[in-house]
Amino acid sequence: MPYKDLREFLKRLEREGELARIKLEVSPILEITEITDRVCKMPKGGKALLFEKVKDYSIPVLTNMLGSEKRIKLALGYERLEDIGWKLYKLLRPEIPHTFLEKLKRLPELKKLNDALPKTVKDGPVRDVIKKDNIDILEFPILQCWPEDGGRYITFGQVITKDPESGIRNVGLYRVQVLSPTELALHWQIHKDGNHHYWKAKRLGKRLEVAIAIGGDPVLSYVSSAPLPPEVDEYLFAGLIREEGVELVKGLTVDLEYPAYAEIVIEGYVDPEEPLVDEGPFGDHTGFYTPVDKYPKMHITAILHRKDPIYLATIVGKPPQEDKYIGWATERIFLPLIKFNLPEVVDYHLPAEGCFHNFCFVSIKKRYPGHAFKVAYALLGLGLMSLTKHVVVFDEDIDVHDFAQVLWAWGNNVDPIRDVQILKGPIDVLDHSTNEVGFGGKMIIDATSKWRSEGYTRVWPKEIRMSEEVKKK
Repeated sequence: MPYKDLREFLKRLEREGELARIKLEVSPILEITEITDRVCKMPKGGKALLFEKVKDYSIPVLTNMLGSEKRIKLALGYERLEDIGWKLYKLLRPEIPHTFLEKLKRLPELKKLNDALPKTVKDGPVRDVIKKDNIDILEFPILQCWPEDGGRYITFGQVITKDPESGIRNVGLYRVQVLSPTELALHWQIHKDGNHHYWKAKRLGKRLEVAIAIGGDPVLSYVSSAPLPPEVDEYLFAGLIREEGVELVKGLTVDLEYPAYAEIVIEGYVDPEEPLVDEGPFGDHTGFYTPVDKYPKMHITAILHRKDPIYLATIVGKPPQEDKYIGWATERIFLPLIKFNLPEVVDYHLPAEGCFHNFCFVSIKKRYPGHAFKVAYALLGLGLMSLTKHVVVFDEDIDVHDFAQVLWAWGNNVDPIRDVQILKGPIDVLDHSTNEVGFGGKMIIDATSKWRSEGYTRVWPKEIRMSEEVKKK
């Protein structure tokens, strides 16, 4: 069953022994980060942390909510996350029924899709308290995570906009810097849908309305991070996962809808005619500070929240952090879509230690010369996989989640002069290694066993294996 809100999920975590309550006073300036960082680096991700006494605030702070395999499975409601991927596949690649019987068989699926559609309701707990005057975003315990951060940052907000042309909603997970009590800076990177909406609004000469929702059913926090195609509404995806539509309420000062059971919602707008503002520095998931750059400014027009709200935050920094498990869930959920496009793929892995975009390890059923390079090129053309810097391709018997096997095969099977290709393409804008922001080199490495038809001139040796008879004995 879906969780109605964040509070129901916290009760579940408490029953499962997955929640630690911090009762001593802790500052939102650096101290919550330090404690959370230590816990995130514990085996299996430690526990979710509820800081009940935050210095200068009466509002508690929750961190590391999704920071373990167990908790993210509890949040999404699935033991096998690939099952979510097959649901998404059916949405994006619907099978066309050719006979009346096939149409009848599709009816339950169509009902499930209809049940998953977001539902607009008249009211919700997020409207318990409404403020349109004397707004001060710092009435909430927004964190400063790292010593050289440019200020306080909202780190786990569902940033909601609509395409100014199509009206399709986008919900993205973007960091948001507090500039003043009524102004925020939105970190809309060039590859993200929020950025596309901004530039469309600028071209059309329109204000872009924005809502930032914090909390609610934990599946909503997850889907805001998912790399969905632009035409797929993240709240519809949440409904597919839950098989129950997300309840939304209409904004008071914006023509947007947001979760009725969120803890906090910030309404406002971006004026594309205004100059961009300085945003940053920010200690990011790469483990480095991203420098100051220019991003859009959001003006706050209203703040709504529940009575006694809980402030939800996530910490990023040197891995592993909570995003290790969020990224792992995305990797598992999107495997079916990758297999649909590339049936030869056995598995893939985007290691958190490589900040997700630095490495993709993929195993394939190799059938012809150059097959490894074909798969790598295809992966670099799939959505945000295009930002991957190193793609390493292995034979199907290599477990790409096992670094020992990966390094063994990579070290033994690769001749750099023959098996490495250097390309150019888009790069994650947070990557500081390239000369240009968002553009640089890529490396494809073929770590599969080599064939004569691929130019190998010797006899490929046999791998050492014990006889089955001896193993059985």
